[in-house]
Amino acid sequence: MPRPLAGFFMRATYGLHFWEKALDTPTARQCFPWRSLTGAWLDMYSDCTHADLDRWIRGCTSVIESGKRESRKNRAIAYSNRGVAYWKKSEYDRAIADYTEAIALDPNDAIAYSNRGAAYKKKGEVDRAIADYTKAIALDPNYANAYTNRGLAYYVEGDFDHAIADFDKAIALNPNDAIAYDSRGNAYREKGDFDHAIADYTKAIAVDPKYARAYNNRGAAYRKKGVVDRAIADFDISITLDPDDAIAYTLRGNAYYVKAEAVRAIADYDKAIALNPKDAVAYYNRGLAYRTKGEGDRAIADFDKAIALNPNGAIAYDSRGNAYREKGDFDHAVDDF
Repeated sequence: MPRPLAGFFMRATYGLHFWEKALDTPTARQCFPWRSLTGAWLDMYSDCTHADLDRWIRGCTSVIESGKRESRKNRAIAYSNRGVAYWKKSEYDRAIADYTEAIALDPNDAIAYSNRGAAYKKKGEVDRAIADYTKAIALDPNYANAYTNRGLAYYVEGDFDHAIADFDKAIALNPNDAIAYDSRGNAYREKGDFDHAIADYTKAIAVDPKYARAYNNRGAAYRKKGVVDRAIADFDISITLDPDDAIAYTLRGNAYYVKAEAVRAIADYDKAIALNPKDAVAYYNRGLAYRTKGEGDRAIADFDKAIALNPNGAIAYDSRGNAYREKGDFDHAVDDF
């Protein structure tokens, strides 16, 4: 029986759920403690971390445009906070520009460096992200979030040993950081050390029992160890906590597939696809499940969709070729092979 994919076309990270650490944003009152805030001034400063992102941006812009009437420190904070708002709106170039202005005004602002690093990472500029996280750590050696985010950046580069070292430091600084435990578990899992991975996921869950992604990740590690029923139990909890997580359904479908429960696997892949119609992995794995049931045409249709979503996945062509071969359609099979 062909094995389902945890993530074809991807570097073995499908199923590994990540949180980017939340950006660090001082509140308006913490930012500007030396000004007596009244009337319009109070509104302007308070808006610089408002829940409505557009109002947040306008508030910070007002502080910035006050020019030399405002201190360099306050303008730096306003740029940094506006950068957070742009980051939340996925406007990463604007966020980077604002963090750069903040750093120019206050070169010792570790938060601005760390947050700019997060924006660079979102743009795929991982080396620049690591450089900024490293600068933030140099400015503040006790900055736990910077260690966690640099660890995540090292993870993306496949440097799991450096990633683990950073997560170790983050955990030493903040033993209640569920994300750091979960992320270190992911790094151990990539190294094939499933026991350490499971221990870290378990610790993340102990810190935050509602951390759905840690259940997902622990379930994936259990499945890798062949403990499929425990994996399914973890995916069940993850889905209960976050019923809109398409990846959790795909992972549980994979576990059912391994148990030769094709009908239940297909039901989970159906749900994953309904939640994320662009999930090539779910289409591919559902195609495998249909093929094991002898439903060649439905399998081919799913492989077609997987290939349309990602034409560079060689394994999908191979599986579709096998499905054509089983139908006696050797011409199409040869084309796919």
